[in-house]
Amino acid sequence: MADEGRAQRSSAHQARPACRPDARHSAWFTLLSVLLLGIFLLRTGTAGSASGPPAPPRDVAAPQSRPPVAGLLPPAPGPLPHSPPRRITIASVGVDAALTGVGLDPDRRVQAPPAADGELAGWYAGAAAPGERGTAVVVGHVDNAAGPAVFYPLGSLKRDSRIEILREDGRTVVFSVYGVETHTLRDFPADRVYRDGPRAELRVITCGGRYTGRSGYDSNVVVFARLVEVR
Repeated sequence: MADEGRAQRSSAHQARPACRPDARHSAWFTLLSVLLLGIFLLRTGTAGSASGPPAPPRDVAAPQSRPPVAGLLPPAPGPLPHSPPRRITIASVGVDAALTGVGLDPDRRVQAPPAADGELAGWYAGAAAPGERGTAVVVGHVDNAAGPAVFYPLGSLKRDSRIEILREDGRTVVFSVYGVETHTLRDFPADRVYRDGPRAELRVITCGGRYTGRSGYDSNVVVFARLVEVR
């Protein structure tokens, strides 16, 4: 019965991908928001994640208002010149994964890494590189047919957790988490998630929330972080 259930969930997912946030977006950010609203993150059904991935508690949500202007935030390094990222490490939740650039599919949706490679994360190459001024975006699967995938534990991150990204230029940029949230696809706040700013920011996104075999996950888990160190 378990095998049959997994097969049914896998078939349903292939027919109807999940994790497509739908949200209003501001005029200045319309293009990037439209591209990123199509993040293609699948759950193909696993035996090892029947209870679902961890969900972030409400007390680690990011501030709802616009972040302070640069002069009111603690001093920060950078921003750095453009350089593609090569690896992401989140030691506190056991994430250590290669990064690959992802672009758009024929339907103008952002692609995710191949679902078969659950340990690979993707950086959206149409936005800022991690460490550059602006908001860099990293995506990855929460699970696949083999079990929990690279960003399965993302929802258990705590405020002030560190995310390290190794860049092609040999530098490691370190981001501090200041919020972890779950948003339904219907109410995904694209303007706030992808908002531009004067500092180097990072968003790490995967699927979350409630799962059904018909429609997949109904939400996205979003990690908000800002650059605090360059090595």
